[in-house]
Amino acid sequence: MAENISIHPKIDSGIQPAAKNFTGGVLVCKCATEPVEVAVKTQSAHNHACGCTKCWKPKGALFSMVAVVPRDKLSVTANANKLAVVDSNAAIQRHACKACGAHMYGRIENPKHPFYGLDFIHTELSPQSGWSPPEFAAFVSSIIESGTNPAQMGAVRARLRELGLEPYDCLSPALMDFIATHAAKASGVLRA
Repeated sequence: MAENISIHPKIDSGIQPAAKNFTGGVLVCKCATEPVEVAVKTQSAHNHACGCTKCWKPKGALFSMVAVVPRDKLSVTANANKLAVVDSNAAIQRHACKACGAHMYGRIENPKHPFYGLDFIHTELSPQSGWSPPEFAAFVSSIIESGTNPAQMGAVRARLRELGLEPYDCLSPALMDFIATHAAKASGVLRA
């Protein structure tokens, strides 16, 4: 029964469409007092369910829900002193609240990385509605590394499709094409 599988609290009851002319909002960590606040002054893009073991997931969720925004549209507006990078060796420097553990944003500092200039955010941390909806599911097999029984993977993929999220064991084809184009231009195989 695929419908009995919980993917993510903001996805399980159906995917909400983006609001017209949405211009951003605030992300707030889970702390009851002195929460970290991050202002995002644009609509998110490439929102997706992610099964990787690095992304922050709400308690009980199989997947995170993560999107990107241009880094110049994101700023920490309250309690920045509570943020710390989770893994300084990771390509995405995930800035998490030291008190509650919520990942507030992820930043790529390597200017040669194809996603340099984009920050990764979890739109479910925003009290505003209207963010871009998830479009696909990435790194689906990785939920096995988080403890999901491999025998459940068929049902997980069926549930993702039922929700309108095509499951991939990498990123979506459009994003994989973007990465390959970046690599081809960097190596000189493809001219700009």
